[in-house]
Amino acid sequence: MQVKDMTIEELKLLIQETVAETIHSLLVDPDEGKQIKPEVKQQLLDSLQRTQSGERGIPAEEVAKNLGLSW
Repeated sequence: MQVKDMTIEELKLLIQETVAETIHSLLVDPDEGKQIKPEVKQQLLDSLQRTQSGERGIPAEEVAKNLGLSW
């Protein structure tokens, strides 16, 4: 069936279903249920601890410069 052959109600329903599917796909966590490797988990915990203790990371401007990007 082509859009030109649809009634207004059929088109509205198609649009509603498409919007609902799109919103659902954007809100679903693709990593849900997956396990984090222990070493990655430790790296994240270490990073969080450093941040909480006030340690600063590499400034975004420096990262951009190192990658040859203008910031």
